[in-house]
Amino acid sequence: MSFWTAMVLISALAVIWGVLSARYRAHAGIGTDAMGGQFKLPQSDDEALRKEVEELRERVKVLERITTDANSLESRGSRAIAQEIESLRDR
Repeated sequence: MSFWTAMVLISALAVIWGVLSARYRAHAGIGTDAMGGQFKLPQSDDEALRKEVEELRERVKVLERITTDANSLESRGSRAIAQEIESLRDR
């Protein structure tokens, strides 16, 4: 093995080691400050956030349905028929 082949191999191993260690630190929630010190990153409550987003999406769906159904032609027709029935009952 030549000197340059060994240098390329060592460089490749160093890069792979750096990538793997960075992935491990990210997965474990370990951050690094400007001085090179490590600290534990705050963990967010992902499940609670997902649940809240899902509930908000459901509420938006209901609000969209209310706003679109109240102004649809079918809804207007239904209201007109209901009013006509009520006017006929009054006779």
